[in-house]
Amino acid sequence: MSAPGLDIPAGASIVTSAPDSVTRIDDRPPTFADLGVDSALVARLSESGIVVPSPVQALTIPDALAGVDVAAHAPTGSGKTLAFGLPMIQCLEARSTGPKGARPDPTGLVIAPTRELARQIGRTLQPLAATFGLRVHAVYGGVPFEPQIDAFRRGIDIVVACPGRLLDLIDQGHACLDAVTVVVIDEADRLADLGFLPDVDRLLQHTSPRRQTVVMSATLDGPVVDLLATAQRDPVRHHVAPSEQLPVRHHFWLVAPPDQVPLLADLADHCGPTIAFSNTRRGADQVSRQLARLGVRVSLLHGGNDQERRADALDRFANGESRVLVATDIASRGLHIDNVACVVHLGLPTDASDYVHRAGRTGRAGAVGTVVAFIDPEAGDAARRLLRRVAASFPGDMVDEAEFTTPQVFTLESAGERVAIDHEMFALGTLLRPGAVGTVKFGAVKITDSL
Repeated sequence: MSAPGLDIPAGASIVTSAPDSVTRIDDRPPTFADLGVDSALVARLSESGIVVPSPVQALTIPDALAGVDVAAHAPTGSGKTLAFGLPMIQCLEARSTGPKGARPDPTGLVIAPTRELARQIGRTLQPLAATFGLRVHAVYGGVPFEPQIDAFRRGIDIVVACPGRLLDLIDQGHACLDAVTVVVIDEADRLADLGFLPDVDRLLQHTSPRRQTVVMSATLDGPVVDLLATAQRDPVRHHVAPSEQLPVRHHFWLVAPPDQVPLLADLADHCGPTIAFSNTRRGADQVSRQLARLGVRVSLLHGGNDQERRADALDRFANGESRVLVATDIASRGLHIDNVACVVHLGLPTDASDYVHRAGRTGRAGAVGTVVAFIDPEAGDAARRLLRRVAASFPGDMVDEAEFTTPQVFTLESAGERVAIDHEMFALGTLLRPGAVGTVKFGAVKITDSL
């Protein structure tokens, strides 16, 4: 039986629960060791406080370690980087021969759609790969060629790359992928959206024909289906459904454009670290300047900025120097930033999937989160049509029964308060089920929330 939204070709199989090979003791959740992850990697994960695998990791790691092709359909924020990174590192270490540092050409390749995601994946994999003396380097455009050329001269074990820059390096004779035996195509749907699949196909032609190919994506349909047919052999497919207890509340506020920036400043002050999405670069620029004039610590991220400014914007927001990150949809997929309390849509996107991916920047890995959409009162009908398409991506009635209301910032709980309030609501029976729309009274204030 196929999972919703998956087109399963002949020869492929789908698994929606943990494989039989995973050892269970007293019905406890599997550990990374149970999944077959090397003890040295398990220890490195434990040092970072990562002990229990996420669902996508529990499902895919055993198959990836076995060397078979894997295609995983999992929601954003589900832990896909470790799901493909741990098996890749372990398998490449097991296959390595000769002294460490002697291999000039990479044996592992991760293909990512954006510079920010490539950079983030590289940072995540680097300390894990270092456990075995493997070298990781991220390759993307917007920065000088020389450091990347030098890295290939010195030797790379795992290259994390955006397609265009890596193809440039290959065409110039600086990079060779003949030795690559493990390929990961991350955020395949985003690569398709950006028109990069022909470049992905060109890169695959440079790798070993006996390679293992792992595909990770928030969706496995449309052009991605054709990619799987040409890039993989008899893949095992895993479908990880969104959690039925998503700790994110969705609010839809009718706000005239002149009032949106002051309201955004209040939201960020009340809720905590906030990502505000603009549909255009020009709009993001204007919002960033207006927030700065209001005294808000703000970073700006969009494709019009050079790579150094983009990296600096992400770093300043991630380490708390900025309260608000104003961004276009370049920040909506793949990036993981801890403790994002609130996501704000400065106007709804035109595509339902963009709403889903923007919302996925908060409430990650079990943390609480809030999503607020600012809706121009004159565009209410168009907004309702979009949200009807969005609703299918969320459990229960989180979106499709939500009401458009006037803004009430002081009724939104901060991230810290949310945990206590949710426990209280469960105890009182006010929150009947996760995903339901409930009307809750706090003092004299009546608010309608999407829970």
